[in-house]
Amino acid sequence: MTINIRDAVLADAETIAANNSGMAEEMDPAVVGPGVAAVLGSPEKGRYWVAETAGVVVGQLMVTYEWSDWRNGLLWWIQSVYVHPDYRRKGVFSSLYRHVESLAADEPAVCGIRLYVENENRRAQQTYAALGMTKPGYVVMESMLHRRGNN
Repeated sequence: MTINIRDAVLADAETIAANNSGMAEEMDPAVVGPGVAAVLGSPEKGRYWVAETAGVVVGQLMVTYEWSDWRNGLLWWIQSVYVHPDYRRKGVFSSLYRHVESLAADEPAVCGIRLYVENENRRAQQTYAALGMTKPGYVVMESMLHRRGNN
């Protein structure tokens, strides 16, 4: 199976939004669609890539940016990872990750790649570790504002 990775374009927004909505029950499709379009229309917010095989999108991921004053560089945060169930464990995510890792390595301002994963998702953690990612010892905490789209 040949996997091609490309930058997502606005025409991919509906597919990406449907995949995002399928990942988590709490996502509101009325918010996800415009949220995806906002990223695709504003590169400073983030960037999506899609994985295709035989011209069909079978996976995706998004990167957003965090400035690290400690490192004087950008961290790329991987988010909105999705691989169609029929294509899981076939190298789709690895291809997406290696593509993003290569792009990050070529950008002098980028100092690292991060993602968050649910504690219980051992399979994903094993995949990320096999790609060379490590656990930095941090726990993510949050305080969400109760605005439209924040659940």
